[in-house]
Amino acid sequence: MQSRPMTQASPFLLFAQHGWADTHHAIQGLAQSLAPHATIIAPDLGWWKTWWRIHPLIATVEQAALQTLRTHPDHPWRIIGHSMGGLIWLELLQRHPDWWSRVEALVLVASPVGGADLGRILDPFGWGLGIAADLGANRRAIAAQIAAQIPTLSIAGDVDGGSDRTVLVQSTQFNHATQRTLPHAHAPLKNHPDLIPLIHQFWAHPTIAPLPPPSDHHSAIAHLRTVPGITDAHPRDATRAPIQHRFPDGSTLRLWHNPFGVLHVFVFDADGDYQYGGFVGRRDRAALLATVDHLTSL
Repeated sequence: MQSRPMTQASPFLLFAQHGWADTHHAIQGLAQSLAPHATIIAPDLGWWKTWWRIHPLIATVEQAALQTLRTHPDHPWRIIGHSMGGLIWLELLQRHPDWWSRVEALVLVASPVGGADLGRILDPFGWGLGIAADLGANRRAIAAQIAAQIPTLSIAGDVDGGSDRTVLVQSTQFNHATQRTLPHAHAPLKNHPDLIPLIHQFWAHPTIAPLPPPSDHHSAIAHLRTVPGITDAHPRDATRAPIQHRFPDGSTLRLWHNPFGVLHVFVFDADGDYQYGGFVGRRDRAALLATVDHLTSL
């Protein structure tokens, strides 16, 4: 892992951003527990406003960051975002690569970087039905690009073998991020005391995680994630899926239709351990099958 030194003696700014259907109170409490002597910026986006679209929310946080930059131009930044709050900061950092060098660490807590499956279910065609389309968007490419330069910790909750009952563990995972999982549901995780030692440990040794070693199942997952409209799936149904193809290293690709006819694809490694699951709607079914045909012909 690549390590990046952090400021020890100098003060830092701690941005803490709440997510959907929430206010700033809980995340600000977490920030104060983590860094009681830091300057904390925790914009309140307004509970009702988080139900509409993400772009006005991004603009609000952007203005807070720009104002802070004017008043504290030399302070390094640390950033924490819960759920949609993490997505807002990914969008902002993509918009402002000039900020990257001042960010010492980025911490995402239960942020659906790969797209919230609930958002995709509520707005399957991306028509812009309230916040659903924004939460269902896949930001993995953005997140991986940022995490290759800024030490990033992604913390997921897991209470049912694959999700925090709101966000899938899998949707919080992306290249170059350090991944951690805690046994807590989505809402309690935003300021749970168990976060504090994990974040402090990462702050003490901020790292940029290397890419996983080459393998057939990693290659298959990379191809499947490029399928238009594919959404992360819960692993609960993975064992129902019959094997469609066995790769040379022993890893397997499996397909399954749920009772509503929705096509799912799952990938297991050579040891038989679950690695990936995704599903598509009717519109993108042909694209998924074409990708599966391509992978099985290699």
